[in-house]
Order: sequence, then structure tokens, then C-alpha cells
Amino acid sequence: MAEGWARKIGGDRIEAYSAGIDPQGLNPNAVKVMREAGVDISTHRSRHLDELADVKLDYVVTVCDHAHEHCPRFPAKVTVFHQGFDDPPRLAREASSEEEALAHYRRVRDEIRAYIETLPDSLSEA
Repeated sequence: MAEGWARKIGGDRIEAYSAGIDPQGLNPNAVKVMREAGVDISTHRSRHLDELADVKLDYVVTVCDHAHEHCPRFPAKVTVFHQGFDDPPRLAREASSEEEALAHYRRVRDEIRAYIETLPDSLSEA
């Protein structure tokens, strides 16, 4: 969801790549709630961080605590930002209905959007 928002909101200023240390694949519920908000992430994919080894990164933004705690070290010239968000799939496992599960995704989607909206300004100040 963060990559989708970064491409939509900061598309001309941010070249976004989504990767993780333990990619889980594209979640259908994430695709669904992003589509509701007008962002199509259906062609995105979950990459392992190693796939971006040859990409020159200026900034790394971690959005889950697990990644933040276990992310490898980056070169000193890479600025790392962290903003933790709840994990919608984990929350959805305990939901009593599909609508309740989707509510978790929608809340986190909206929280991520609000954070991504602050990034271009934050990055220029870094």
C-alpha cells in the first residue's frame, strides 16, 4: 500500500520501490481497499530487498516494526525513516467477518496515505 500511495501522491518527486526482508506476496484485501481509494496496485509485487541491490537509494522508509528491527544496514549516505503501522493481515485473522477484516485494511491504508503525504516535504528537509 505504501508503494501505491508513494507513486500516486509523489509520482513526479518519488521513485518508489516496495521490498522487504520476508516478502509475503500481494494481498488481495490490500488490492481491494486501495482500488476503493482510486489506486491500482494489482500489478505491484512483493520483492525481496536483495532484488534492489543495484538500485541507488537515497532514502529507505520502513513501515513495519519487524522490517525496522531486522533491516540490513544501508550505506551511510542512505537516510532511513521509520513509521510503524499495524499489520492488516495479522489483524484480519481475528476478524469475525470480511467487513471487519477490511476495516483494518482501510484504517491502515488511510494512515499510510496520511504519512506518505508528509514525505516529499520531510525528504527535502533530510
